[in-house]
Amino acid sequence: MRWLVGWSSIAARFGTGGPVRRTSPVPSNGSAGSGGSFGSSVAADSVGTGGAAGSAGAVGEDYEGRSVHPVGSQLLWGDPDPLWAVGDWRPDEVRVVTVDPFTRLAVLGCCGAGDEELRVGLFAARGGALRHLTAWPGSYTAVAQIGRRITVVGDLAGARPVFYTPWAGGTAYATAALPLADLIEAQLDIGHLAALLACPETPEALRDSTPYVGVKRIPPGHALVLREGSREITGYEPVASLAVAGPQRDAERAVEGVRDALVDAVRARLMAPRHAPESLPPDPGPVPGMGPADRRAARGSGPVPGIGADLSGGSASGTLALLAAGLPGAPGTVLGHGTGAGERLLAVTFNDLATGSRDEAELERARTIAANPRLHHVVVAAGEEALPYAELEGPLTDEPGPSLVTAERHRRRLAAGSADHFVGAGAREVLDAHPARLADLLLDRRRRHLLHPVTALARAEGPSPASLFVPLTVYRAARRLARTPYRTGLEEAAARLPEANRALLSAAANGPLGASLAALTWSRPGPAARWLTGEALAEVSVRLTAAATRATSVQRPGEARARAALARHAADHRVLEQAAEIRSQRLHAPYLDNQVVRACRELPEALRVQPGARAEVLRTVLAGAGIHDLPEGWGATSRASSAAATRAGLRTAVGELISLFDAPLLADAGLIEARVVRKALRAAAEGEPVPLDGLADLVSTELWLRRLLSRRGTCWTGTAAPRQRAVAGGVIARPTLRP
Repeated sequence: MRWLVGWSSIAARFGTGGPVRRTSPVPSNGSAGSGGSFGSSVAADSVGTGGAAGSAGAVGEDYEGRSVHPVGSQLLWGDPDPLWAVGDWRPDEVRVVTVDPFTRLAVLGCCGAGDEELRVGLFAARGGALRHLTAWPGSYTAVAQIGRRITVVGDLAGARPVFYTPWAGGTAYATAALPLADLIEAQLDIGHLAALLACPETPEALRDSTPYVGVKRIPPGHALVLREGSREITGYEPVASLAVAGPQRDAERAVEGVRDALVDAVRARLMAPRHAPESLPPDPGPVPGMGPADRRAARGSGPVPGIGADLSGGSASGTLALLAAGLPGAPGTVLGHGTGAGERLLAVTFNDLATGSRDEAELERARTIAANPRLHHVVVAAGEEALPYAELEGPLTDEPGPSLVTAERHRRRLAAGSADHFVGAGAREVLDAHPARLADLLLDRRRRHLLHPVTALARAEGPSPASLFVPLTVYRAARRLARTPYRTGLEEAAARLPEANRALLSAAANGPLGASLAALTWSRPGPAARWLTGEALAEVSVRLTAAATRATSVQRPGEARARAALARHAADHRVLEQAAEIRSQRLHAPYLDNQVVRACRELPEALRVQPGARAEVLRTVLAGAGIHDLPEGWGATSRASSAAATRAGLRTAVGELISLFDAPLLADAGLIEARVVRKALRAAAEGEPVPLDGLADLVSTELWLRRLLSRRGTCWTGTAAPRQRAVAGGVIARPTLRP
């Protein structure tokens, strides 16, 4: 895990000026800019390994000599408002630009901006134009210090969130919630976990809470502004009004914008310095009963040097692989000899042999794309050991997420990848049309654009008398959403939520039509809501009711639901990065970059809702980059294999899962009844139409709770470090749920 942490202190304690200690400059990212150092006062001391511990983290009065700082931290700048980078950051991923001792900018992550661009962005932020700090290619977090004003900018998708908490008369902030929870010795926020299970795609239910009491999250598209301890959360993106129709965007120019943003995002990764993974321990030699492959597996495997990419056969991963292999630059793969000559990128395809339901057409498309001489194709074949739920042990992540049950499956694929590896995460959320966007079309009086999507839904339902009424059913649901005000929609959702655990199961609800109709609302229960207790659902219902009366900027229903779905996916991708992390490897998801998200939001709704729109947009992107030869069936999607693998994994691990819920912590918290969940697990293993996503949410949350409570140690050290870790008291039953 990599994160940054700092705080803003009160002016009475430190004043507004003082000397600044000079240190050796951090090496600059020469490939991204003009080269050279970033300034004359760039701090990069590592606390405890040569850095002066008293230069940052002072707490209390000066004569007390008390301090606190993160374990294994790298100091970027010191008191009165210190900032640290924690974790295995690469040298080029930590960049600090200093104009004067009280005007500086830290950028952590992969950023394609040059030195001069960073300085211009810092000057723009000094004038209040925070959007300039999010306009560069790449995925990064920017922290600007201008006098005593600290500005921490989050991203648009939510893959790089920012958290904060009141502390020591000021405000502490970080890009991870757990360190802040350790800092204030926070307890578990059961209400947040209830909302996360009941309404995972409803920001109004989650609000700004986290799994830890007292630790808050800023929404995507916002920045945290701290002035001498006080805080303000401000948005840096314009919000469309409901009072007038949306602007008529030019489809061709919008697609060109997506092409330019994607090309810049991929190029930013290609132009970054390459890093060789850490070498493995030497082979101990022959071991009885172990061959060379077994010994290598026992020592652990690291990623291959250079650039790699997933190649599933879908359009999202295929676009990234072809762009990375075709763009000018230095991907870093050493040119081979003979059959390896000219290869620039490692393409990894995962082949599930356990279920036998692998889409052969998709696998054939991956082979066709990999025929490009610039790609070196590797197929990772896996059996039952890579099924979901096969491995329930793993590292502790910052927050819970459904990816915890599939982390081992992803880790096996990523282990065959490169030190810098592209993944297609987020393409569906930023390019496809959320079903609620049909209501946006009706608000703009563009009914004729509904014809193709509703016809595709009717075709997906198959030939039957009921399919004749599908267009009318979808149109009525979209019109109802378009005519439902925001407040009314939330109040109706709050009224329906307590009945979510009494809803009848039906196979039709999991089909394309059922899923689309369920999404045509301002808020809907999550798949795990049917197994929550009535008390937990009632508390989340109260949250929704309170949110309905809270003043807020109301967006169009389709745009609001699409942004919520993107935030949910980005949060789960962040959990996956931490759960399936391989040392010395970086996962790159360009579809979640700020510039790509912005460009995709410019796509007109009339284009988005058309069947196959994502594949056509990406085809145009590749054509603009000079890539025209695409395999037959480009853009075809198949999610049946994923559902089959999930059910097979449940069937294989049902005994262990039932044991997990013999005495679950979720039941201690009053969120579920253990016998109800055990019954659902048996039903899913026997093939009954049970929402598999809901079971994944429950299992992953239970696993996360157990890992959190079994954790030892804290993220902080020093004379003023917290005496105990976060959630040291375990799961405490809420008073409202006690019998």
